[in-house]
Amino acid sequence: MQRQQQRQMEAEARRRRQEAQQERAHQRRAAQSYREYRQAEAMRRTGELDAQVASLQGLLASGCQAPPFRASALLRSEEIAPFAPGALAQPVPLPVFDHYQTQSGWTAGRRAQAQAEARARFERDWHAAQAAEARRRQQLAEYQRQYQNWADTRSAEVRRHNAGVTELTEGVRRRDPDAVIEYFSAALYASTAWPEGFPRQVAAAYDAAAGQLVLDWELPGCDVIPEVKSVRYVSGADQDKETPRPVGQRRALYREVLAQCMLLVLHELFAADEAGALESVSLNGFVDGHDPTTGRPGPVYLATVMAARSTFRDLHLAQVDACSCLADALRGQLSARPDQLTPVRPGRRPQEVGNRVVTHGGDDEPDLYEMDPIAFENLVADLFRAMGMQAVTTQRSNDGGVDVDALDPAPIRGGKIVVQVKRYRNTVPPTAVRDLYGTVQDTGANKGVLVTTSRFGPGSHTFANGKPLELVSGAELVDLLHRHGLPGRLGGGARRTTAQPTPTVADTRLPEDYSILGMSWTGGVALDVCALVCRGDRVLSDDHFVFYNNPQTPDGSVRALPATAPDKAAVRVSFDGLPAEADRFVLVAAIDPEVNPDADLSGFTDARIRLLDPTLAEQGCLDVSDGRPHETALVLGSFRRRANGDWDFVLGGRGYPGGLEELVRDFGIEVE
Repeated sequence: MQRQQQRQMEAEARRRRQEAQQERAHQRRAAQSYREYRQAEAMRRTGELDAQVASLQGLLASGCQAPPFRASALLRSEEIAPFAPGALAQPVPLPVFDHYQTQSGWTAGRRAQAQAEARARFERDWHAAQAAEARRRQQLAEYQRQYQNWADTRSAEVRRHNAGVTELTEGVRRRDPDAVIEYFSAALYASTAWPEGFPRQVAAAYDAAAGQLVLDWELPGCDVIPEVKSVRYVSGADQDKETPRPVGQRRALYREVLAQCMLLVLHELFAADEAGALESVSLNGFVDGHDPTTGRPGPVYLATVMAARSTFRDLHLAQVDACSCLADALRGQLSARPDQLTPVRPGRRPQEVGNRVVTHGGDDEPDLYEMDPIAFENLVADLFRAMGMQAVTTQRSNDGGVDVDALDPAPIRGGKIVVQVKRYRNTVPPTAVRDLYGTVQDTGANKGVLVTTSRFGPGSHTFANGKPLELVSGAELVDLLHRHGLPGRLGGGARRTTAQPTPTVADTRLPEDYSILGMSWTGGVALDVCALVCRGDRVLSDDHFVFYNNPQTPDGSVRALPATAPDKAAVRVSFDGLPAEADRFVLVAAIDPEVNPDADLSGFTDARIRLLDPTLAEQGCLDVSDGRPHETALVLGSFRRRANGDWDFVLGGRGYPGGLEELVRDFGIEVE
């Protein structure tokens, strides 16, 4: 018995050693996998930085490969989409009496009764089919009438537009100043050579006697050059180390980018000059800044050049050094320290030409926030017409929630579209999206479009997903207007952002468009649900980490709330009220060590996040990844700010064996 007990003890010891070895191997593999992930992520970020710099260095060479602008690009096709009635083209099939015959009944009386019943069913279905066919023909005739009206209007608009293009081309040949300015402004705006986000503001005038186009062109700011040179993961500190780009290197690269922009503008203007209207171009490049002598805001000129056509056409731009070409070959000037806004003296200004100066892309465009509501609706209708649709604004009363009626004649995807416009500054509430969906159903429209000067929150996008709804935010609206030659800006301009004052702790009132995020899961494990307001993968500050000892952010945009069934935790967030520098809102969960000191997340299953409006009405539901053994903290998911200001949800799933302490360290919070 002693030997047997000894063997059992030895076997138990071996089993424990094997389990310990397996656990250590698992931890080593997990640590190795985590290090490899962080190293790969650092390499990816470094690759993106290198690709961004390479794109800036090759701006002129790639721009010269873009096709030159031609007046024919302004012409619209006169071909009209054919009438496509879809299902309305198919007649309603009429019932056939033979299909109603029946052999029921063994007696003559029963057979006669069955025949009478069959005759009654046939006549009822025949009358119903006749009525349906009459309705079909009526709808087809109405649809055809609408199509014909649209086709006639569209044809007339295309003919007027093309006649205007022909007149514009003739005006350029005659060297009419207005025509020349409009044509070459269109050439710059239609160019595909410029990276996304580069400004395109121009003020121009034309000296017909000298054949000289004089213009001020806005250049990109120094922030176009990335401040970080590379990213390296330091495993000992478990954090990414960013190597800053040297100041001298940033300055040299920024000067190179400015010189390339100046040369690229000249290249596009001369390449577009089919009529020979340009003998020379006087070009001044500026950025928005402050006059160093007065301190007042205004343009700061960083480059200037006057280039004759005969001189410029002998250059091989794809092989030149941009700075040397601008300063030496063309005798231009380029700021020695453009990153410090050291100005140069501009050459000839558009105001000095003596005729009308035309400005595009600046603050002369109408501010959509300040437009008259009727004018704003008319502008949206103009946009739909410019996109090839028939569109009319509705009357102010009894419009049934519709501001613009549109008809898209395109086959398959076309049809009736109802449009609502909301000239808001705050986020559009999800109730407006739900109301639009009800209008689409009530009117029998193919699609509903909600156009706003503001933005939409996650609840709106969640509700619209999978439905015939399209949400157009303010930034997207401005982009569509400019693409189709229509004016419009948001406040100070779509591409400018104005710093908002930092709210005080006392100013904690939330807008009415806040959302409540209710979290639930199965299992008896007790969890702390926390929220982090981040920029990238770093929390803005310790005060922007919301947990049981810090129930809200300083501005009150995020607050922890008592949960109501079936939720086990709840957070209130105003996405529109989050700090301007924040681009991620992260939700995490961790084991409560006081309640479950030995628990892990293996019991965290069937988790979900409910999106609730202020009335606690559910707007949508987001599934969350299950927990895993040996992990005690988990990233549930994050809401990420899109370029247009909206927020999208990205599923999490990353776990931490070291609990909440390890998790928050990964987001840049120092834990003592």
